[in-house]
Amino acid sequence: MTLGASENPPELGGVIPEHPQKRDLLGIFCFYFHFVVMLYIVLGWLVPLQAALGFYLVFLPGVFAQWQFNKNSCVLNNIESWLRTRQWRDPNNREEGAWLQTLINDLTGWGITARQMDLFTNGVLVLLWGLGLYHLFWW
Repeated sequence: MTLGASENPPELGGVIPEHPQKRDLLGIFCFYFHFVVMLYIVLGWLVPLQAALGFYLVFLPGVFAQWQFNKNSCVLNNIESWLRTRQWRDPNNREEGAWLQTLINDLTGWGITARQMDLFTNGVLVLLWGLGLYHLFWW
């Protein structure tokens, strides 16, 4: 039995979509810049330079604080909204306040809720901050 095209399971192919759907040049730039920041958050604790680790240990709480004060919205999304609409928040931007959640749901179809995403990201931030602290003082 062969599967028809509509029955084939979607292939992820990679974490970053080859061509993000329906994005103009600004949208593509913001998407990939977000991705670079996420990679820094995930891998920054591995940097072997003491000054860079010190910055990392300040950067992560700064990211967390920014999310809290900005009602779970990332300033990067807000800047994109402002450049497009001259408004700090764009209710038509489904990624505003949910960039990673939208990325995961689009790639996997899991339907992760905002609350689940908050618990996950906050837990990961604490873990990564602890790894950075460990690397700075004991590695």
